Amino acid sequence: MEIILYFSVALIAIAFLVLVIYLSKTLKSLQGTLQSVSTTLNGLEKQLDGVTKETTELLQKTNALAEDIQEKSQNLNSVVTAVKDVGATVSKFNGSLRNLTNSFDIHVEENKEKVSQIVQWSNIFFELKDKWNEKKEAKKASNTEAMKRVRSR
Repeated sequence: MEIILYFSVALIAIAFLVLVIYLSKTLKSLQGTLQSVSTTLNGLEKQLDGVTKETTELLQKTNALAEDIQEKSQNLNSVVTAVKDVGATVSKFNGSLRNLTNSFDIHVEENKEKVSQIVQWSNIFFELKDKWNEKKEAKKASNTEAMKRVRSR
């Protein structure tokens, strides 16, 4: 029975040795994997630093752009206010012009008879003026003819 005991102890020792060998291989494999992961993490850390720097620059540019847009928006608000004022002024001017036109129409309608008489009198005046000019021309022509007769004698 002692032999079984020795044999059992030897078998346990061999099993333990096999276990240690496989555990050693596993740990060495794990060590290689962990080194690979460490290398990958170092590369990833460098890339993350680059992304962080780019993100910081982009955020700064975005903030500057937002400030610029806000400033231009405020300037545009003053332009819009000025355009509204111009629109109000044009509306008032249109209203005044409409009132003036209506007043003129009313005065023309009220004085239509007088305007008609003025037009008639002006036509008569022009006719008289034309006749006067015709008589003047005829008299001039007659004087010129008389002068020619006197000279020819």
